[in-house]
Amino acid sequence: MFKKVIIAEDFEEFNLAVKQTLSDLNIVNFQHAKYCDDAFLKIRKAIQDNEPFDLLISDLSFKKDHREVKIGSGDELIQKVRELQPNIKIIAYSVEDKNVRIKSLFDDSEINAFVLKGRNSIEDLRKAISIISTSDQKFISPEVASALQEKGNYEIDDVDIKILKYLSSGTSQDDIIEIFKTSDIKPNSKSAMEKRLSKLKDFFKANNTVHLVSITKDMGII
Repeated sequence: MFKKVIIAEDFEEFNLAVKQTLSDLNIVNFQHAKYCDDAFLKIRKAIQDNEPFDLLISDLSFKKDHREVKIGSGDELIQKVRELQPNIKIIAYSVEDKNVRIKSLFDDSEINAFVLKGRNSIEDLRKAISIISTSDQKFISPEVASALQEKGNYEIDDVDIKILKYLSSGTSQDDIIEIFKTSDIKPNSKSAMEKRLSKLKDFFKANNTVHLVSITKDMGII
């Protein structure tokens, strides 16, 4: 079982729930940070003191306030911590349910578990901690498990990124089609473009094009 844990969470109710879960598992050495910057500094100092943490439990979204921060999201914190301490185990603990973001955390930041905040989150967190403490097995809450089965489904490619970037700059769909035709980029027909946009909206669970652009900006895709 883990000996030293750090929690990055800015909402006290979730922080208390995580602390209680750790206590139930007889993990007594844990620290808490409400800001990603503070969590990163604690992790770096622990390494310097030769007393590193062996588990990070981090939320993904942190509410902005008066304090200026360098690390604004859990995604960024996780990536920086993985680079700083490659062998640390990491659990993302979040309300996020978008498959592409969750899959990116597993593929790019190599998180060990993803626990969805909700009705079963405490039990899932307990399972996740127990599983990853004794093996290299991954854990993901059942409600979002499809995120790790995306290979057979739609995948984002370079053309999608171009479309999203043009949309974010205010370029109309018709103008994007003309730009693609001029540059010999396919698809460049109206029907193909509409189908691709429809798939992107489904993929990101976006209500409309404006929502789609907003989501992909928030996720750092564009």
